[in-house]
Amino acid sequence: MTGAFQLLKTDPATAARRGRLQTLHGVIETPIFMPVGTQGTVKALTPVQIREAGAQIILGNTYHLNLRPGSELVRDLGGLHKFMGWDGPILTDSGGFQVFSLAKLRDIREDGIAFQSHIDGAKLFLGPREVMTIQANLGSDIAMVIDECPPWPCSREACRLAVDRSYRWAQQCKQIATDNGFLGAGHHVFAIAQGSTFDDLRREAAESLAALDFPGYAVGGVSVGEPEPEMLKQVAATTPFMPVDKPRYTMGLGTPPQILKMIALGVDMFDCVHPTRVARNGAAFTPDGLINLRNERYRADPAPVVDGLDNYTCRHFSRAYLRHLVMANEILACTLLSLHNIHFYLDLMAQARAHLESGDYGAWHLGWIARYEAGDRAVTGR
Repeated sequence: MTGAFQLLKTDPATAARRGRLQTLHGVIETPIFMPVGTQGTVKALTPVQIREAGAQIILGNTYHLNLRPGSELVRDLGGLHKFMGWDGPILTDSGGFQVFSLAKLRDIREDGIAFQSHIDGAKLFLGPREVMTIQANLGSDIAMVIDECPPWPCSREACRLAVDRSYRWAQQCKQIATDNGFLGAGHHVFAIAQGSTFDDLRREAAESLAALDFPGYAVGGVSVGEPEPEMLKQVAATTPFMPVDKPRYTMGLGTPPQILKMIALGVDMFDCVHPTRVARNGAAFTPDGLINLRNERYRADPAPVVDGLDNYTCRHFSRAYLRHLVMANEILACTLLSLHNIHFYLDLMAQARAHLESGDYGAWHLGWIARYEAGDRAVTGR
């Protein structure tokens, strides 16, 4: 789809961007956070709850959905949108991250990645043709190419091999998607730039992939164990060499301050399991940092998690009630805290878009981060 992304405004003080991406299942206003629905579900939440929280797009995972229930079954039942009851855009990761996360269960070959299923040990192979076919079966609005995600730290030689292999796979993914009529039929395919901590390899990866003219681009291989300054350095070494007129996506992170910092580096799209994962552990996000509702200090606290935040959890329940649910191991705690945390992230993105439109994102995001980090230090004692 030509001209699917519109760059609406840029920030005068940073590299932040305000954009709009058209997909088959709707428009995505950027910057945007994408809740993670790895197995066809955002954990503990219904599609209606996700939509009411402000989600515009959610994620699924090619590796996991192909193992269970199987992409052909999903295709035969009408595609992932119908299967999971979500009518908005869906982005699917190709399984490349599992190169890192399932390192003991995979073998990287020149033509793809041979996995041993983490569920039952069954063999699975993912190469360019396989991941494009699976994502076409799922009916993804945005399909990611397969890539090799190197660990941190890694040698320059290993990183060089991963960058070169990822480039070849990206070429093949685009050609296969084009030949099969998937690319250009309202669907997008995004390339992924690797390079680990090597700035020159990051630049080379971004520039070589840009020459292939993908509909969108992602920064891969970050948040794989490196400290935050190194992670931000890698993003800063990549985004300047990505096309200005295409959406940019940093994969698999981060905390609210990290996301605001990366918006300032020119990133448009984000995903992370953090909001729902910490919710299942009894934690909730606030403008003054993350709070742990297991703490005794909240036992009789009548306040909502965030006063004035317009989500179902904050409108109806106190911190004291939520703490009670957490301490009693009630399932409802996971739902209410996940709903709050997802909405907190999405509301933060709405604020970021508003400040980009008003032209003061630079000052606003620094002030927001300073308040959040000060609150975090007060709670943790760090």
